[in-house]
Amino acid sequence: MSGRRELPAKLYYRIGEVAGIVGVETHVLRYWESEFRSIRPQKSAKGQRVYSRRDVETLLKVKDLLYAHRFTIAGARRKLREGGIEPPGEDDPSVEQARRMREALLDIRSELVAMMRELDEPKATGKKS
Repeated sequence: MSGRRELPAKLYYRIGEVAGIVGVETHVLRYWESEFRSIRPQKSAKGQRVYSRRDVETLLKVKDLLYAHRFTIAGARRKLREGGIEPPGEDDPSVEQARRMREALLDIRSELVAMMRELDEPKATGKKS
């Protein structure tokens, strides 16, 4: 990303400004929003997208990965995930592994609750008190 100009010192940027900074059309930014979970602009009171400085920096990284390094969308997503920028997606094996582990733990918990109920129930010994 050499030759990148410095971002204006602002809290939020409108989509047209971001398109100019990143060097892509606004429809490209909207598409990238749908593909990268780390890009989540806020909405203004008028419903316009407003991007944070972090969003703009992420968009610049995405453009660099896609255009300069010729990554695919999936490859860029993986690279951002490795860098701690992109959260794990549904297709991430670790997400599926965590889901399976959670299911197993919930099953174990259910079994333990059932065992505790059995232990709490008075035993029918046939004796009358």
